[in-house]
Amino acid sequence: MLTGKKILLVDDDPDILTSMHAAFEPTGAVIESASNGNKAVELAEKSHPDLIILDMMLPGRSGFLVLEKIQAEKTKAKKPRSSAPLVIMVTGNSGSRHKMYAEALGASEYFTKPVKLDKLISTAERLLSPVAPAAT
Repeated sequence: MLTGKKILLVDDDPDILTSMHAAFEPTGAVIESASNGNKAVELAEKSHPDLIILDMMLPGRSGFLVLEKIQAEKTKAKKPRSSAPLVIMVTGNSGSRHKMYAEALGASEYFTKPVKLDKLISTAERLLSPVAPAAT
């Protein structure tokens, strides 16, 4: 489960935000949401989420620009790209160039809409679960 993990949901479609919020609520995660890129950056800087589920096409600032800003903040703080917040990029665009660009910017996962909510949750759990030490 995701108990105590902070997740920021970012999408400009209120129905999608509502569905994601409802799906993640039972996981025990602390959930915040934003409907535009500028608000997403503001919330990410203020609340330091463990994971951001980020739509690519957003008003104010695109998902790519949000991701660039988040990664720039990690660099400034001398944190590795793989440190929190991790990012799952979600888009209605099925082009492979966008996927490659998102991965180059440091997105942990990239899904094309529509995404099954249980797939989003299982991916979030996989990304945020502590890695078990190797057996010796």
